[in-house]
Amino acid sequence: MKPTLPQIPDRSARPGFFVSFEGGEGVGKSTQIQILKNKLIELGKSVVTTREPGGTKAAEAIRAILLGNEYHQLTDRAEALLFAAARADVVANVIDPALADGNVVLADRYLDSSVAYQGYARKLGSEEVKVLSLWATRGLLPDLTIVLDLDPIIGMNRVSSPDRLESLELNFHRLVRNAFRELAQNEPNRFLLVDASLDTNEISNIVFDEVQSRLAL
Repeated sequence: MKPTLPQIPDRSARPGFFVSFEGGEGVGKSTQIQILKNKLIELGKSVVTTREPGGTKAAEAIRAILLGNEYHQLTDRAEALLFAAARADVVANVIDPALADGNVVLADRYLDSSVAYQGYARKLGSEEVKVLSLWATRGLLPDLTIVLDLDPIIGMNRVSSPDRLESLELNFHRLVRNAFRELAQNEPNRFLLVDASLDTNEISNIVFDEVQSRLAL
């Protein structure tokens, strides 16, 4: 049976703006989030940053399980459910309140990571995993999703102490990259695909220009 998308609550009145950063390992998401945060603050914007899994006390505890190298026996479905649980908590306690208060929220990963990692690369089904995450978050999607695209060989060479997911075989990370590219192609109005092999400042300028145009700053 094909999964049915949950009914999405009306958040049209919320004054905030939600940007998620996606991509494989070592693509530079945290660096670009910090640069964008600083630029937005200079323009007088209130900015809240968060990460996945994590962002709340409960979600950080789940992060320790998901990324800990002692949990290699964790099943794929358990992994998907734990990501959804962490996401539900950070949306309810951090992201939704921040958006309601008019903040710009910058998230280091969001539900598209689950679709790419668990849906595509773990082969659990992209629609099934997306429906799970939309149910967990009461339908919250980012206003803009930045995908930093990089050859996983380059990305993995940047990782010094790989966690449980980073330690997976190179072919897994290639599947993740292909998944993000496909997601960006299928939803061009929400996604911006950026070549992460470019200079850091060049990437940040591309990202900032897109956010500026969306916010009409």
